[in-house]
Amino acid sequence: MTPEAQQMIEYIVEEVIRRPGTQIDENTPLVSSGLIDSMSLVDILLKLEDVTRNRIPAGKVQAKDMDTVELMLATSQRVGKPRL
Repeated sequence: MTPEAQQMIEYIVEEVIRRPGTQIDENTPLVSSGLIDSMSLVDILLKLEDVTRNRIPAGKVQAKDMDTVELMLATSQRVGKPRL
């Protein structure tokens, strides 16, 4: 697991899901399973920008792109632009 994936997992579990004992990995479905809702995606997208140091245009990201941590990181690579 990459350090970026670990940071995203820790953030999602501690700050978004907030259910004691919840464990996820980089392939856990988050949106489609109902663990996170669409309102949380904005906060997660901002954290993803911080972790990857990429600017990610929100208009190019859909909920399906944010369903797993692996997809989030791939989306950042695909549509993100390095921050200066």
